[in-house]
Amino acid sequence: MNPPATVASLPPAGEGYVLRPWRGDDLASLIAHADDALVARGVSDRFPHPYTRADGERFLAGEVVNFADPVYAIEVDGQACGGIGARPGQGERRHGAEFGYWLGRAHWNRGLMTRVVGAFAPWVMRELELHRLYATVLDSNPASAQVLLKNGFIEEGAQRGAVVKYGELHDLRVFAKVRRSLQDAP
Repeated sequence: MNPPATVASLPPAGEGYVLRPWRGDDLASLIAHADDALVARGVSDRFPHPYTRADGERFLAGEVVNFADPVYAIEVDGQACGGIGARPGQGERRHGAEFGYWLGRAHWNRGLMTRVVGAFAPWVMRELELHRLYATVLDSNPASAQVLLKNGFIEEGAQRGAVVKYGELHDLRVFAKVRRSLQDAP
């Protein structure tokens, strides 16, 4: 068993956003942005729809994700309107991490998530000394795939028929950023 991931610094802020730890007082904004069928359709079932107060409380209590991992709120104009985080691998896969993100629909189509991923990915690779950072994207979410491609992630392939979402079978596209040595820039 590996110890929890530890980071020495917070991820960098960027144009129009701040990445910061989730807080108990984020509950109202979390529900306001997460309770959206269009948001939920593109993420894992750990993110339910409808997104209730109880769902938000469970998330903020650390029952859905491990807050010992680098998991952050995306804050815009003082409100937590999305999230991004990485889950480091274990054992022989400890050099890699899976990451994911979501953003409230009010902030779509502005390049915000492209900027957030562009700052978070190299930061988390440096902080955790990762050789591999990867994300999986439902075939029905091309906007998320574009965020990754714009940030230098390479599409490695697809896990065909890997996910059933809302009664439909979907492929899961796999994207990764890899460096061959710790001296390579992420």
